[in-house]
Amino acid sequence: MQFKDYYEILGVEPTAGDAEIKTAYRRLARKYHPDVSKEQGAEERFKAVNEAYEALRDPAKRQAYDQLRARGYRPGDDVQPGPQGFEGFGGVDFEEIFAGGGAGGGFSDFFESLFGQARRGPGRPGAGPRTAPRGDTRAKLAVPLEAVYAGSSVRISVAGRTLDVRVPKGVREGQVIRLAGQGSQGGDLLLEVEYAAHPQFEVDGRNVIHVVQVAPWEAALGATVSVPTLGGPVELRIPPNSDAGRKLRLRGRGLPGAAPGDQIVELEVVAPRPQTVAQIQAYEGLRDAFGGEWKR
Repeated sequence: MQFKDYYEILGVEPTAGDAEIKTAYRRLARKYHPDVSKEQGAEERFKAVNEAYEALRDPAKRQAYDQLRARGYRPGDDVQPGPQGFEGFGGVDFEEIFAGGGAGGGFSDFFESLFGQARRGPGRPGAGPRTAPRGDTRAKLAVPLEAVYAGSSVRISVAGRTLDVRVPKGVREGQVIRLAGQGSQGGDLLLEVEYAAHPQFEVDGRNVIHVVQVAPWEAALGATVSVPTLGGPVELRIPPNSDAGRKLRLRGRGLPGAAPGDQIVELEVVAPRPQTVAQIQAYEGLRDAFGGEWKR
């Protein structure tokens, strides 16, 4: 199978910190999300970005990957696991890595070979079959913001099983959802909630932030534009004489809670590129009309 450079996929250096990796992931997830991107191959890029982030966001997985990468492999190099998979890198305990549950599934053969051995439970040379002790199993649960807003179900794959998990409406990051009896050897499955990266929204507490692009004349003269919200599109009135960066508030359109959050809409003024003679002349007219008054 082919080696994958997860740092290269995310566009970060191997020395990047957790915050830098998370920022890069969110930026690329927005860029290549299949619901937003029109670029060719966007869906495959989106899957690759998700896989890279899954490998690097967990310290134990990242350590194991770094030790394999340190052997000098480069993207496209053929790499094969031994009889016991990729176990044994510098004392990394793959059983411990997956004591908290596996990834979301649907990843490449390389990812599954590197991290999936603990889930499949191979024996070590000279040892009998592994038997995991009964106890709680911990895993991360990446929840789409739409599910947080509506309180709907999320389907996940963990420990070789597929489960539908009911997400409480307005659940916060860091909260734990307990599924009784669904963990290892009859224990409970504890799912720690984190918000999945979204191509259109950022989260700030209970508020969600959305950037909307408007034309210069819409900002100057005022306009009504359609903007997405977690509950569906709404019409937003842009006041005249609005500057780039102006923030408008849609009350109650953020994440649910005892005090529901708002949606903050930030204006980004974008000047369309002139394509015709008439459009060029229109820009020339603006230059002549405002040339003496324009101040940067």
